[in-house]
Parts: sequence; C-alpha cells; structure tokens
Amino acid sequence: MEMIKIAVAGYGNLGRGIELAVRQNEDMELTAVFTRRDPKSVKLLTEGVPVYSLDDAPKHKDEADVLILCGGSANDLPVQTPELARYFNVIDSFDTHARIPEHFANVDKASKESGHLAFISLGWDPGLFSLNRLYAETILPKGKSYTFWGKGVSQGHSDAIRRVKGVKRGIQYTCPIDDAIEQVRNGSQPDLTARQMHKRECFVVAEEGADKAAIENEIKSMKNYFDRYDTSVSFITEEEFEREHSAMPHGGFVIRSGLTGDNEQTPQRIEYSLTLGSNPEFTGSVLIAFARAMKRLTDMGQTGCKTIFDIPPAYLSPLSGQQLRELML
Repeated sequence: MEMIKIAVAGYGNLGRGIELAVRQNEDMELTAVFTRRDPKSVKLLTEGVPVYSLDDAPKHKDEADVLILCGGSANDLPVQTPELARYFNVIDSFDTHARIPEHFANVDKASKESGHLAFISLGWDPGLFSLNRLYAETILPKGKSYTFWGKGVSQGHSDAIRRVKGVKRGIQYTCPIDDAIEQVRNGSQPDLTARQMHKRECFVVAEEGADKAAIENEIKSMKNYFDRYDTSVSFITEEEFEREHSAMPHGGFVIRSGLTGDNEQTPQRIEYSLTLGSNPEFTGSVLIAFARAMKRLTDMGQTGCKTIFDIPPAYLSPLSGQQLRELML
C-alpha cells in the first residue's frame, strides 16, 4: 500500500484533530508539523514526527504529498494558503463565506503558477453543507434553502475573538433560533434574516487592565462575523472558562423546503444534519478524506484551486470503484 504523506501547518485544536484522523486511515502517515511557536515546545501525540518552524516549511516541500493548513480564516489563511501553495499541494478550511471568491482567485493563481493543487474551504460548512445545498437546490428548484448552525462552538469565530486586543481567551457559540427552525420545517418558506435565524454568544477572559467596553464593541461590530447578528459578550474568569467552555461541540442543519407536481402543490423537504461531539476532530476527519482525493488528482496531473463542488466523491474513499458499486450504491 502506498502511504499518503500528510503534513500539518499549525498545531492547535484542528491540527490535533487531523493528527488523530490520520491514525484512523491505514493509507496515511503524518510526516511533519509546522508551527509558529518554538518547535521544541510542541509535543505531538504521535512519536517520531518532526516539528519545524513554519518559516522553514519551503525547505521541506518534498517531504509531504499534502499540506493541511490549520490557521484562522480572519488573518492566517488569506496569506498562508496562496504562499504555501507555491511549495506544496495544500488544503485549507477557510470559512469566511463572503470572501471565498477572492480567496479562491488568489490561491488558484499561486497554485497554477507553481504547478500545485489546492483545495479551499473544506470542512462541514463551508464543505459538506455546501454540497448538500447544491444537491437540494438542484433537485427542488422551486423552494427555499435554509442553513442553521449550532448550538456549538465556531472555531473561526472563536479565533476572530481571540485576535481582538485585550482578549486572553475567548470562545463563541452559534445558537439557532428555535422559532425559525419550526417555521422552516412546517413548510411556510419564511423570509428570514441572519439575525432572525441565529444569535451569537461570546465568552471572554480579558487580559488584566483591558478595556472591556472596547473589546465588546469591537466584537459586536466585526464585519462578516458578528455585525449582522444579535451578539452577547460575557466576561468570565479563567477558572470559569476552563470549567464550562473546554469542550468543542457543534452541528447544524441544511433544510430545503420545496414544491413539486402539477401546479406545484406537493410539499417536499430535504434535511441534512450533523451532531458533533468535537468540531475540530470532525473537521480534521473531513480534511483527511479530501487529502486522499488530492493525492489521486495530483497523480493525474491536476493543478490549480478546487472546492468541494469540483472533487469526485469516489476519490475520497480508500475503496475501489468496483467496491463502492458493490457495497454502497
């Protein structure tokens, strides 16, 4: 069996999730971790895997088939993904929906110029939920689609909170509004704003002497993250944070409410849902499956940037086409 060599850039919650996912896939091995911290301070779960400075990543470009980037969408990935695509085949989980077209263009240019392949915005949303929205809207062209997230921890939004000056630790929960879900499930096809569908709850440990009012204002007004939602910011102690906010659950629903038949009288509903005990571990598992597809496509000579819409589902599986037809079709 040819092993797929996986490297990781960033060793936080998502990086550890990827490391654990690699262990569950017999055709993969973790070959390197790159970090902005002192490499000597990073202790991996897997023995024998070297840890390097992220600045030295280009020196190790030939040691991995796929480099998975685990930085934040607010500041890291817009810079890191196009830069590292010049040296590696890369995968990221960039999740700022409004900026995906811009990010795609930057990464596509860099990866085509270097002859590499890049997958962006993979995970469960954007990612699996995106694909299910495509299926549902294509199958039920007359209708409306709704996406609800949570209740759970958003890694991207939590990272954005932690970048605010004066924040020592922070976490954000996305909470769907029950009345909105009920309206959608009963087929009424309501017109709902982002504010009517979700609220955002933020819990912050402030640095000593920090301006809490300024922190709260910056969070609530943050474009593409919190400005369109009813957002609460609660300041808590580090002890409370450790006790009550250490787990990272998440989940959500994609719902398509549509009509078919003569005079479009027949109600139909498609619903796809996830209930996740660990957001980063699940996201890591998604990224690892797509790493397998990346290896197959690079072996075919493909370059440039792709999203989940462009990647054949069969390429995610370790099974052959014949096995898939026999076992899953």
